[in-house]
Amino acid sequence: MTALLTRAHRYPVESPPPPTDRVATLLGRPMPTDRLRGWVVTLVLTLIGGITRFQDLGFPTDKGTPVFDEKHYVPQAWQMLRNGWFEDNAGYELVVHPPLAKQLIALGEWLFGYNGWGWRFSSAVAGTLIVLLVVRAGRRLTRSTLLGGVAGILVICDGVLFIQSRMGMLDIFIALFSFAAFACLLVDRDQVRARMAVAVREGWADESRWGPKLGFRWWRFAAALCVGLTFAVKWSGLYYMAFFGVLAVGFDVAARRAAGVPRPWLGTLRRDVAPALWAFVGIPVVIYLSSYWAWFASESATDRHYVEIKRIAPGFWSWVPPALRSLGDYSMNVLHFHETLLTPKNDPHPWESKPWTWPMGLRPMLYYYESNTPVCGTSECVQATMLIGTPATWWLALPMLGWGLWRSIFRFDWRYAAVLTGYFAGFLPWFTNIDRQMYFFYATPLAPFLALGLTLVLGQILGSAARGFERRGTGLLVVALYVGLVVANFAWLWPILNGDPISYDHWQAELWLPSWR
Repeated sequence: MTALLTRAHRYPVESPPPPTDRVATLLGRPMPTDRLRGWVVTLVLTLIGGITRFQDLGFPTDKGTPVFDEKHYVPQAWQMLRNGWFEDNAGYELVVHPPLAKQLIALGEWLFGYNGWGWRFSSAVAGTLIVLLVVRAGRRLTRSTLLGGVAGILVICDGVLFIQSRMGMLDIFIALFSFAAFACLLVDRDQVRARMAVAVREGWADESRWGPKLGFRWWRFAAALCVGLTFAVKWSGLYYMAFFGVLAVGFDVAARRAAGVPRPWLGTLRRDVAPALWAFVGIPVVIYLSSYWAWFASESATDRHYVEIKRIAPGFWSWVPPALRSLGDYSMNVLHFHETLLTPKNDPHPWESKPWTWPMGLRPMLYYYESNTPVCGTSECVQATMLIGTPATWWLALPMLGWGLWRSIFRFDWRYAAVLTGYFAGFLPWFTNIDRQMYFFYATPLAPFLALGLTLVLGQILGSAARGFERRGTGLLVVALYVGLVVANFAWLWPILNGDPISYDHWQAELWLPSWR
């Protein structure tokens, strides 16, 4: 992936381009100048997204209790609130994820109590913030306020993000923090190139064959914090550490090459790799351990004194404090749980799915179903909530990925390469153990990157103003029709996303594919 990000800026070392050309290459197309309109668009779309996420947030429930996997995390969050932000569920012994997301759910329960609003308030906030971040990242990626707004609409109308924003589960927080890290990396890329452009203008960019030092990079630091928060939600954050670390280094190599640095690869190795390792390994590990602050401070948290209770000889690890050794052994037990959580050969979960079905959302999940509710005007009524990706977007995932790979490899388009890096970080690792139980909600973090990838394609269809009025007008018509199709598709799915009472015939009409049943 690093090569894809750098080859577009390859210059012969013997005769670098003139400084003015190098500055233009570094800075690229400028950001839109309509800052006020950009923020108006962002805030209006965020408000709309928030309204859709928060309306009727307390429904559905299972006779007043959580639904589906909420039954794991909502009680654990309530226990944290009661205990002082740690879990001590020794009888249940299914505390198999880091504490951060459950602590965030507990904040909502503290505000609204042990009810649907309390369970889901923090998730709805996270889902609303994703809309804001996608609009801003889309605007930066495309240099277009219009296309940033289009990306926001695609996210608002995504069924997966809509449902997960209204469930007391963990995956919406993975989506939020991983995408926030990506958005920070985009800003860091622009900031690094602006610093390099200053060095080129002032004539000291190539004084050293390694290139200039870039100073402290606050946006990379922010990205590292967000990756750490992702890791503190679920261990799948480890993969974002690796993928985004490579992406950041690739950005640095490309910037040094564009600046005419004589040895861009060696310069990156000397100047950038060590800080990147600290940013995408050291800082996330610190954040991860810090998320266990209440666990460390307690006496009765789950496996808090594991090594003492089990009388485990420290051996080589005698220099490590007992609390850290207990956390290590507890983590190994959790790892064993995940490794052995396999699909029963003769009795699979009815809504289980494998990762090759996720890009197109071929096997959604039924979170709630209630029949014979006499509130829809017919004798047979249904209320259902189904996790389903909006087909108008998810069914285009494979064409988008194919086009993005082609643009990345053969046109050296860093924008597609960056988006695919984020998408694959949340997708490819699931193929490492295909016998494990898996469900479609694991694909939640893919949704923002799918929206960005489709927006890049729509930007190419729209075309630039320089291509003429007719070409631009035709492109705008196609984009408008597609966005309208997405909105209409979302509106059609609304009853089974929102749990509205519908007739049984309407329920059957919502289930387009046999695999949705």
